[in-house]
Amino acid sequence: MTFESDTQFEWGDTDELVELLQALLRIRSVNPPGAQGSAIGPDGRPRTDGELVAARFLEQALAAEGLRPTVVEPFPGRGSIVARVRGDGTGGEPLLLLSHLDVVPADPAGWSHDPFGGELDRGFVWGRGAIDMKGMVAMEAQVMRRLARTARASGLDPATDPIPGLRRDVIFACTSDEEAGGVEGAGWLVDHHPEWLRATAALNEAGGIAMPYAGVRFYPIQVAEKGFVVYRIHVRGRWGHGSVPTDDNAAVIAAKVVARLAEPGPVRLTSPVAASIVRAAPHLPPRAALRLAAAQAPGGTPDPAAIDAALAELCDPVMARTVSAVIRDTISVGMVHAGVKYNVIPGSAEIEIDCRILPGTDEPAMLEELRRRVGAELWSRIDVECHLIGQPVEAPLDGPMYPLLEQVLRDHDPDAVPVPFLAPFATDAKHLARIGVPVYGFSPLKLGDENFLTMLHADDERLGVDALAFGLPVLWETVARFCG
Repeated sequence: MTFESDTQFEWGDTDELVELLQALLRIRSVNPPGAQGSAIGPDGRPRTDGELVAARFLEQALAAEGLRPTVVEPFPGRGSIVARVRGDGTGGEPLLLLSHLDVVPADPAGWSHDPFGGELDRGFVWGRGAIDMKGMVAMEAQVMRRLARTARASGLDPATDPIPGLRRDVIFACTSDEEAGGVEGAGWLVDHHPEWLRATAALNEAGGIAMPYAGVRFYPIQVAEKGFVVYRIHVRGRWGHGSVPTDDNAAVIAAKVVARLAEPGPVRLTSPVAASIVRAAPHLPPRAALRLAAAQAPGGTPDPAAIDAALAELCDPVMARTVSAVIRDTISVGMVHAGVKYNVIPGSAEIEIDCRILPGTDEPAMLEELRRRVGAELWSRIDVECHLIGQPVEAPLDGPMYPLLEQVLRDHDPDAVPVPFLAPFATDAKHLARIGVPVYGFSPLKLGDENFLTMLHADDERLGVDALAFGLPVLWETVARFCG
């Protein structure tokens, strides 16, 4: 048999997928706090919350199909799960299906449905993590279950025997702690069991999701993501009595520094963004194409002011901010601390900033940009401490995976316009890059009027049943064609 001919899905498959997603949403795997301690709660009963509980749930679901997943708990309550089905090895190295179990907190006060109820209402499954990213967890797990059933239908052991028609292994890895950097999830697996994750490519979150614009359905596929550098800026002033203002007020100095850091940086078009523009341009309305062309200064270099003006005119505010963030290194001021009492002039202050860096920018270059923005006079009043670094990552467009992702989307949606995408945020791709695994954001969903960017980490996060019914066959066929 070949997998290409076995891609017909019925509504029964979608029903099973929806039930799996609902069950996952009802597990409060919130991070922070993340680690929940032992699997037994203070009342002596098994816990019903936390990442380990979610990992154990998936373990049972996959074991019921004859697979033998491995669940690890390197930190209390922090569970990650890895499972594998075998190919005959003639197709090359494995394909990795990557996802994460944890979700960000949700305040029920802002929701119309219980954020951890997994309710099915008006054609949507509602709950924290529906988009980010338990919908993809459920689709990947369903693909693994279907692969296992293929083996069992042939009288084989899906945990050990090569599956008929499968030419390379498929690995399922669902990790903890991604929402807090992934150090205790994917990072730990890379450090301690890299052999579990090594693959020729990985499919992950945040791509392959329809984003309509001007009557066209664009499908951004994540091929790169920005890095991050977190700095703590220590401001030096002089303590004094509030009745006599001075020029050495650390809070005032900090305010000046913050104002200068808030200025947008210069525009730089990376290769993924340039490739996206080239692929999207023929499908844009003439007015939009002309507006973007006019944003190029003489010599073909980007004009920052003109590009920002074009984005503001052509895009909704959310999309304009997102595109603006992927064409420059950015600085966001996150926290400012100063003072001990209203009538005491603060002699010190602290500023914490989140810098997101494009491929091609490193930490020394980012530090130099801080120096440029702050200026020599203020720079002499501060000390800068680098607290955390995550490198930018980029996967190839000319390898075997990206063209396949484009083609499968077009096969399932003839009106699809796939484009490469540079993500402004971080994913577990950063950890996989350390062992040479290229990661593509591809959680295929055909959304309706919903804007997936506005639902990330937002109230009333939800995922349409129709979107899942579209995504599961697309993901299955991608796996089947790449591995079969």
